[in-house]
Amino acid sequence: MRVGIVILPEYRWLLAEPKWRAAETYGFDHAWTYDHIGWRSLVDGPWFDAVPTLTAAAMVTRRIGLGTLVASPNFRHPVPFARSLLTLDDVSSGRVILGVGSGGIAGYDNVVLGGEALEPKPRVDRFAEFVEQLDSLLTNERTTISGEYYSSVDARSAPGCRQHPRLPFVIAANGPRSMALAVRFGQGWVTTGRRQDSPDGTGDAWWHGVGELAKTFDDKLAAAGRDRAEVRRYLSVDSGPTFSLSSVAYFREALGRAQELGFTDLVCHWPRPDGVYAGRLNVLEKVAAEVLPHR
Repeated sequence: MRVGIVILPEYRWLLAEPKWRAAETYGFDHAWTYDHIGWRSLVDGPWFDAVPTLTAAAMVTRRIGLGTLVASPNFRHPVPFARSLLTLDDVSSGRVILGVGSGGIAGYDNVVLGGEALEPKPRVDRFAEFVEQLDSLLTNERTTISGEYYSSVDARSAPGCRQHPRLPFVIAANGPRSMALAVRFGQGWVTTGRRQDSPDGTGDAWWHGVGELAKTFDDKLAAAGRDRAEVRRYLSVDSGPTFSLSSVAYFREALGRAQELGFTDLVCHWPRPDGVYAGRLNVLEKVAAEVLPHR
């Protein structure tokens, strides 16, 4: 079981750098940041771009995997984004993981560019084009694809990724069509579960939903004839009703429940002083000291 942590891109680098260094020192296997122009309740506060943030993080770490959780088509085009990813993969000496999703139906990333949010079906259609073109752009020397949402015309990819045949994709998916993309293109699958809670506040309904999603994904892998061992399963655990770093005891419980459901990777969030993901740094430090070395 591997464990990762998300560091939101809301800090000036003077404050962010120690967090990225600490994530590696603490023993996390991977560290992530959000890829948005602005995000939910934090939209009016400080916010920095994911790619230069991860590039800077690559320069102050040596071992830890680095990724987006998650990039989306809401404001990115596959051709320039593939160039950014190729560069980041090179700078990090092949430690980049592309977390990628379809993008939210509503939200700042949609409205800030003056466009309209897509309905679910065209949103997944666009997502499929985005992933297919990124796969080609990061794998082949040249790509020409004409799609409904994106076109790549004789796009070059020299010198190619440090990782072969390309950097790994971790595809966010809860619905059947997005899961099919994860089965086809993903080296990993990530879920946030379904947004619900038990009436008694235990969170059991959320965990039950996570288990159902994991079983559905396994069924789709089997139907496609793909080896289950080829695809890692990531759980974004703080999408549930309880913040994973609320206590060491709960983190242990979440880690165990995720493992029982077949997940290979758990992803938590760096505690913030207030608001979303509010928590205490000393809990993170205790988890690093007491839990991570004993997985």
